Amino acid sequence: MAEEQVVLVNEQGEQIGLMGKQEAHEKGLLHKAISIIIYNSNGDMLLQQRALTKYHWAGIWSNTCCSHPRDNESYAAAASRRLMEECGFSTELTEEFNFIYKAKDEASGLTEHEFDTVFTGIYDGDFTFNTDEIEAVRWMPVEELLVDIKTNPDTYSFWFKIILEELQKRNQLHYRVSI
Repeated sequence: MAEEQVVLVNEQGEQIGLMGKQEAHEKGLLHKAISIIIYNSNGDMLLQQRALTKYHWAGIWSNTCCSHPRDNESYAAAASRRLMEECGFSTELTEEFNFIYKAKDEASGLTEHEFDTVFTGIYDGDFTFNTDEIEAVRWMPVEELLVDIKTNPDTYSFWFKIILEELQKRNQLHYRVSI
């Protein structure tokens, strides 16, 4: 099976090439990514603990789902695809914002350098997650999550903390259900 490719981009998010995922993370090259935050109708956020077998940031707690768009795949299509592949459900997603970050995983020596587009959605049903991708999941009230991140910052992914800060700045951290 051929190695998955990531879409390399410049700082404006424009595609400049393709590269194997492993090599891109070894070299720390900027590439497209998606991050998804799912809430339930109570306003709790769905968190995932990354599988212990992941090649980087294994076992760390993070947002509901994250991955990379494929060549010629939109951010929205990638978000919908990966939510189903990782979490086993689909729901309407709203694109919120994008940002660039760079972080090195000291345990693996790999670097994430991503042009990350963030999506949010709401879901209340049952689901069965992909154990190749996810070790565990939990629904957590946002206020409790923010306290836990301050108390245990090293147990959460670098990008997830940036996303939460940006959602707070935008006053979008709490999901609002339309009635």
